Amino acid sequence: MSSTPPRRAARKAPSERAAEIAEAARQLALERGLAAITLRSVAARVGVASGLVAHYQPNVDALVADTFATIVAAETAEVAALLARLPEPPQRLALLLDTLLDGARLDVTAVWVEAWTLGRRNEALAASVRVQMDAWQAVLQDVVEAGIAAGRFETPDAASVAWQILGMIDGLNAQALVRWDGVNDRGVHLARAVEGMVGAARGSLVHGGSPRA
Repeated sequence: MSSTPPRRAARKAPSERAAEIAEAARQLALERGLAAITLRSVAARVGVASGLVAHYQPNVDALVADTFATIVAAETAEVAALLARLPEPPQRLALLLDTLLDGARLDVTAVWVEAWTLGRRNEALAASVRVQMDAWQAVLQDVVEAGIAAGRFETPDAASVAWQILGMIDGLNAQALVRWDGVNDRGVHLARAVEGMVGAARGSLVHGGSPRA
């Protein structure tokens, strides 16, 4: 009785295989969460033996951290590029608030929330989370500082305000993951609060609205 030997994975260049493994981990994180990333699960997604994945990624904690950074850094860069197209700081801040609360990025929000939890026991991930939070704060701080320079915002501490806004966005998006509808028009409420925090004209941060005296 004959049997068919298992097929071996096609040989690929190291850079191509590494990129394939990284993409498999990224897809797993977005579909099933960071905790789903293991040598076995990534190998199954790629269609290779887990030993081959271990050759490229011997440290699963580092793979999780790198995957997290890849996902959230892409979002940060995407939003920063959208903001750069707008000429006025209030327009940029309004778009940022609207974009991050529109519900289209909940898969990335889920990755963030899970990373905060897993990072308690995965220092590589915790370090990556801190770096990416700093990056988001920098995006917000740049917008606030531009508004101050243009005379559209008035606040003595742009860095602190950026940190507070980021915390508010994170909290609201975490609530959205469980579909909590504790308040209607959360985006409008957030915009009103941020207007006060940055000293902006009332109504200037409601996306699509116009400022009122």
